[in-house]
Amino acid sequence: MIAWGARTWVMGVINVTPDSFSDGGRFDRPEAAVRQAARMLAAGADVLDLGGQSTRPGALELDADQEWRRLGPVLVAIRQAHPQALLSIDTFHPAVAERALAAGANWINNVRGVADQAMVPVVAASGCPYVLMHSRGSSQAMDGLATYANVTLEVRDALLDATDQALAAGVAASQVIWDPGLGFAKTTDQNLELLRQLDLLVAEGYPVLIGASRKRFIGDVLDQPRPQARLWGTAAVGGQAIAKGARILRAHDVGPMVQTARMADALWR
Repeated sequence: MIAWGARTWVMGVINVTPDSFSDGGRFDRPEAAVRQAARMLAAGADVLDLGGQSTRPGALELDADQEWRRLGPVLVAIRQAHPQALLSIDTFHPAVAERALAAGANWINNVRGVADQAMVPVVAASGCPYVLMHSRGSSQAMDGLATYANVTLEVRDALLDATDQALAAGVAASQVIWDPGLGFAKTTDQNLELLRQLDLLVAEGYPVLIGASRKRFIGDVLDQPRPQARLWGTAAVGGQAIAKGARILRAHDVGPMVQTARMADALWR
């Protein structure tokens, strides 16, 4: 479906939420989100990822109707303002995904892709790209589920199993994008181990997306409590991910991450 060439894609994050860990409350109004979308597209974003609820550890979860009330007006406004942009929807609710696709979304990004197959019929029917992410438990429970004998192999096997189930239900292999779920039911050391061994996931043949932007494990390494001050750590993770074969970087800071990706591509692609 997507012709992956020598260039890494950058996915810009627009959180339509009051409580996201990094930028909650900044872009939850349509006019603010449209301006941010314009900035990100001008900075080189290949796709924009719109999320209607925070999935950070400990966050309270919304039902589908609550999420859509936040997300719907922003999606419609951005689609009208940028008719050619690729728009991804970050949701684990099939009803939200279905409404978003009908309103002009292009991709679905499911943080519960490994644990919950309820999204598969929607994705199979639409034929859209599907980011299938590894996670365990709900936002409030995930921190207590970070137990692995070998985190890389267990994440890989869970992604393979979920992908096989999706393919059996009618999703095409060309739709599937893998996300190892950095920060989701994983400790700092486990996140670092996944990044060191990312080539084991890449070897399975599915394009890999890395969503490390401003995350807690980067703050732990840098001793930096402010998410907005973790740009250079995020850039280092991006370089490592590209060196290991990742295809997409999900980022809050699109301009710097586009530069990071271009330089890393020149070195390692």
